[in-house]
Amino acid sequence: MRMDNHRESDNLEDRRGSGMGGGGLRLGGGRLGIGTIAIALVASYFLGINPLTVLNMLSGGGMPAIEQSAPEARRPPADDETARFVSQVLASTEDTWNEAFRANGQRYQEPKLVLFSGMTPTACGTGQSAMGPFYCPGDQKVYIDLVFFRELKERFKAPGEFAQAYVIAHEVGHHVQNLLGIAEKVHTTQQRVGKAEANALSVRMELQADCLAGVWGKRTDTMKQVLEPGDLEAALTAASAIGDDRLQQQAQGRIVPESFTHGSSAQRMRWFKRGFESGDMNQCNTFKAAQL
Repeated sequence: MRMDNHRESDNLEDRRGSGMGGGGLRLGGGRLGIGTIAIALVASYFLGINPLTVLNMLSGGGMPAIEQSAPEARRPPADDETARFVSQVLASTEDTWNEAFRANGQRYQEPKLVLFSGMTPTACGTGQSAMGPFYCPGDQKVYIDLVFFRELKERFKAPGEFAQAYVIAHEVGHHVQNLLGIAEKVHTTQQRVGKAEANALSVRMELQADCLAGVWGKRTDTMKQVLEPGDLEAALTAASAIGDDRLQQQAQGRIVPESFTHGSSAQRMRWFKRGFESGDMNQCNTFKAAQL
């Protein structure tokens, strides 16, 4: 990606080095082990459904609010190239969605993006780096530990800056859903239906975020000519790598479609491409699609 001369966002918070790392995750008075966190990781990588929700279910529910103040926000060091890249990608999502919302007579509220290491307090509970990137609707912030980019390259075999940008754009897509009231409607409906139906709604939610990430990619490239040869393929590789079918096969050696919460590799690639090819958020209504 060609981002060298693009602006950086003012909405980046750097909490790294705040002294909050280490330890396990405490929910409902008990401490969850590495194995449980690993399950949540597989179930929730790339997430719009907060991984803390998965951990809550695995621990039997009843997660209390965590009384913990966030560290003082600061800007990343000027020589931190990865943080600078993240800030530039975040700025590009701001430009894209400010324009898209304006065109529809609406005002876009820009989210914050928090860089952290180890663990950090959020309005959705304590976030841990082992959970991967996630969006918290309670404080309208995206959280990411930058070591995830190494995981993306080494574990998921999805290298490249556009693959990293896709991660951020997907989470910002969940913020767009939150602003439009989609997230609340889905959550309310999930409370009234069975597990299979709730999972199916989750899949549609995640695929829509993938499509919105594609819309961002297309509109950003149209405005700023940021893409280089191979960038689109890198994003599609990332989308494929975190499909439910592939993650389940790697984790348990079998695929259980009714338990999908994010969509198959083919579905995630398809909806990202749909958003990218159209550049139109109106093409991302996965909830009305007869076939995903």
